[in-house]
Amino acid sequence: MVFQPKHGIAVAALAIIGLSAAHALAPVKSKQNATRDASGNAQLIAEGLHIFRYDTFGDAQLWTDKLRLHEVVEKSVDPTTALSVGLKVDADVLPAGILQEADLKSPATTVALLKMNAIVGIQATVDADNHITRLGITCALCHSTVDDSVMAGIGHRQDGWPNRDLDVGAIIALSPALTAAQKAVYSSWGPGKYDPRYNQDGQSTPLVIPPAYGLAEVNNETYTADGPLSYWNAYVAVTQMGGQGNFTDPRLKIDITHSPDLVSSKLPALRAYQYSLPVPRPPPRSFNADGAASGRAVFNRNCATCHVDGSGTDNNSGKLHKAVDIRMDGAYAARTANKAYRTTPLRGLSQHPPYFHDGSAATLEDVVTHYDRTLALQLTERQQAELVEFLKSL
Repeated sequence: MVFQPKHGIAVAALAIIGLSAAHALAPVKSKQNATRDASGNAQLIAEGLHIFRYDTFGDAQLWTDKLRLHEVVEKSVDPTTALSVGLKVDADVLPAGILQEADLKSPATTVALLKMNAIVGIQATVDADNHITRLGITCALCHSTVDDSVMAGIGHRQDGWPNRDLDVGAIIALSPALTAAQKAVYSSWGPGKYDPRYNQDGQSTPLVIPPAYGLAEVNNETYTADGPLSYWNAYVAVTQMGGQGNFTDPRLKIDITHSPDLVSSKLPALRAYQYSLPVPRPPPRSFNADGAASGRAVFNRNCATCHVDGSGTDNNSGKLHKAVDIRMDGAYAARTANKAYRTTPLRGLSQHPPYFHDGSAATLEDVVTHYDRTLALQLTERQQAELVEFLKSL
């Protein structure tokens, strides 16, 4: 059947992870195959980069035709406002001196930036009279940021980094096509969070946008491991971004088809690019090396059963954890196919707070304290501090 949203207009934005592979319950990929995807075909990776950054999969039918956000952007969103809700600007495409000359309080400047492909994760068609005729989003909206090398929100792209400044809900709530009740829900999410099931079940338990780097050794993506990258990313492309593709999951009673399918043929290249994105190294002098060395021993004694292979996840062997067992809020898990949480792989931790699926741990110290109490680890204050330094080093 053709997708019809169950609860109002289908909302958008890349929720949990970028896009990838086939569109149904695809088999779990082995680590060996994942590594081969990441390194074996430079041309495929290059194609995936372009798709990740610039391809909307036809989702303008949602953003333009239904949400009418092109009208809002053209009339009301100046660059200062855009930056305030977490949108990012790619400095590498800006003409020299433009920031000194441009009026950052004018929506016309935003239109000009869109015309030169400078706003990360948003694609727009602008006519000769500088009116936006089509507007859509790409994977990069939520899963890229910039290094702020020019100013806050403007710099060189960092693909795979979660945009924890991005207030997806506030952006969607600008739509004139939404009800006051819908706008209230979207506005409640806050920066760096998104609910990828609200338009399916009408409930709201927003998740923290996670990194899209370091995925090659992870068999099942998402906090609840409902399927491999191929599964989840097709779900997001079709049901959340508004892309014109196919997705089926009998467990969730979803069966969506479009003709033509603008998603599926591009997913292998996109997957290859995602697998190629490395985990960023911790910033210089961001952790105490001696403390991290001692913390590694604490980690190996207390954490390695779940975070196997140093920083991985026991979910690669199929393990899931009930919310009650790890003292997590189970509301989101209850809405998913697996009804439980996956051990999250530890990757670039110091660079993307907050933590846990719902962002309930503001710092790594909070993470360690939570598990020390939940699992009765009885760590000393020194051991907890050393464990935090080790986590910062990952």
